[in-house]
Amino acid sequence: MPDPADQPPVLGSLTWVPAASRPDLLGGPVAAALPSLPGPAWVAPVDDDLADTAAFTEAYGVPLAASANCVVVATRRAGQTALAACVVLATTRADVNGLVRRHLGARKASFAPQDVAVAESGMAYGGITPVGLPPSWPVLVDAAVAAAGLVVVGSGTRGAKLALPGAVLAALPSAEVLDGLGVPLEEPPAAAPVPAVAAERAPDDRDVGWGERPDDADPDRRWLEDRPPHWGSD
Repeated sequence: MPDPADQPPVLGSLTWVPAASRPDLLGGPVAAALPSLPGPAWVAPVDDDLADTAAFTEAYGVPLAASANCVVVATRRAGQTALAACVVLATTRADVNGLVRRHLGARKASFAPQDVAVAESGMAYGGITPVGLPPSWPVLVDAAVAAAGLVVVGSGTRGAKLALPGAVLAALPSAEVLDGLGVPLEEPPAAAPVPAVAAERAPDDRDVGWGERPDDADPDRRWLEDRPPHWGSD
């Protein structure tokens, strides 16, 4: 009987195959790292123009909660720059200037420039993945990613995605699992409610528009008496 772990996942509208069978869909460093993975990995081709997370999840029906982003971070400490990677669910953002900076003991932490991330990782921008990163890089994995049964990440290229258990990412040689690494994305503030405006009759619909109520002897009384009925009598 085949091992269920060897069965390709049903995830979105993509056709998944064992990653080792399609090295043409993988970045060089990713293909080289596959044999050392402590678990299964699958790959599926995608349109290069749909590699970015929002476009990818919409086009292929993969939930954001099943997708993970790998961001490259540059840190500064004692005048030295170092690189690290953060892996968080697509429903969150990496707490780069808070938890990441403190955990790595850096004076400053920020997203690495695109050209630096591409050159140092050996992967395509928009396809950078935690699998196959340089061994000197810390790979910080959010606890929610580590606990996920299956997550979709980049393949090292823009033309494909990898799917693998979160536990496999947590077991990468340079990985460290951190609680609270991913913080919820901020929702746009709700529009301020429009204050209700009390219905109001036109100024000359009111008694003040006709002057004070006259007494019976007032010659102007007939103007009040002759008001059309829909104007009311209050």
